Amino acid sequence: MNILVADDDPMVREVVARYLDLAGFTVVQAGDGPEATHVLARGGIDLAVLDVMMPAPDGIAICRALRRGPHHDIPIILLTALGDEDDRVLGLEAGADDYVTKPFSPRELALRVGSVLRRTAPAATTGAAALRDGSIDLRPDSRAVYVDHVPLDLTAREFDLLAHFLANPQRVYSREELLAQVWGWSFGDQSTVTVHVKRLRAKLGTQHRIDTVWGRGYAWARADIAEEEGTHAD
Repeated sequence: MNILVADDDPMVREVVARYLDLAGFTVVQAGDGPEATHVLARGGIDLAVLDVMMPAPDGIAICRALRRGPHHDIPIILLTALGDEDDRVLGLEAGADDYVTKPFSPRELALRVGSVLRRTAPAATTGAAALRDGSIDLRPDSRAVYVDHVPLDLTAREFDLLAHFLANPQRVYSREELLAQVWGWSFGDQSTVTVHVKRLRAKLGTQHRIDTVWGRGYAWARADIAEEEGTHAD
């Protein structure tokens, strides 16, 4: 697996590359936005680790551009400064799958990389039954989603979140529970869940049935129940 590590701090790049190399990954380094963009355009990258604050285009701008391009399905982990919640939310809204705050543990980052790649690997879910609800058809074996037979482009985390909801309809999950069960995080910024729910709702459009259960969390309303009730909460 080829991992792009893009950060303008050479020490950060070297430390991260060392840990990823020990984990069995091949690392490609980039020292700024233009170099990272060039590497991604060449193809062959399986996951990108992007620093939010590197020279323009920064990590968030690259993330937005990547999601609009031919390599839109590459998983992205953003490196953000501790306490910069706006950057984290902007990054997630731009299409990032995960983020790690600085200062961070290189070992934790390597584990996050492995976790995201396992979730996006078709072989990991080969043979799993398709999940269908109304016009939505989710196929775990190919990690594909169709709405009215039209393919829907989702990031790795958006796919995982939708799969979790479809497999567990009508059950209310708090943001903390979703963070643990979908992201595999025992701690973290719960706004991550909020942003991903917002993105998933936007992509599903009129077909989304993610209800907000005030004071408790979110639940997926099955198509037959949603039709009977006629409404769902945003």
